[in-house]
Amino acid sequence: MLSPIKAVVVEDDDDLQFLYKLKLEREGFETYAAGNGIEGLRIIENIRPDIVLLDLLMPVMGGSEMLAHLRSKRWGSDVRVIILTNISKDEAPPALRFLHVDRYVVKAHHTPAQIVAIVQEVLAMNTA
Repeated sequence: MLSPIKAVVVEDDDDLQFLYKLKLEREGFETYAAGNGIEGLRIIENIRPDIVLLDLLMPVMGGSEMLAHLRSKRWGSDVRVIILTNISKDEAPPALRFLHVDRYVVKAHHTPAQIVAIVQEVLAMNTA
């Protein structure tokens, strides 16, 4: 039996975090959630997920800083990451361009079901 795909949702909006986690779990993902970058890094280091959904604007540690820390680790250099934010790509932190993300998604333009479809598409690219 295959082990479930592990996903981490790093999102400070509790309602959105709950929705994304619920939708992913209904699709069979083993899903974890964090409300800021420090919590996210701790969870990611412990479970080594297949994919991370990462908000940019969060308290304590924002998404681009968290991603920089993740990418600086050997084990974190190839983790799939989807940026999930309401900041347009033009307004995103410039450093993000150098931190390899698999997709940049504006939350306001996508339903949770569409987000799950994007996650599945990104993961399928990994096996193609």
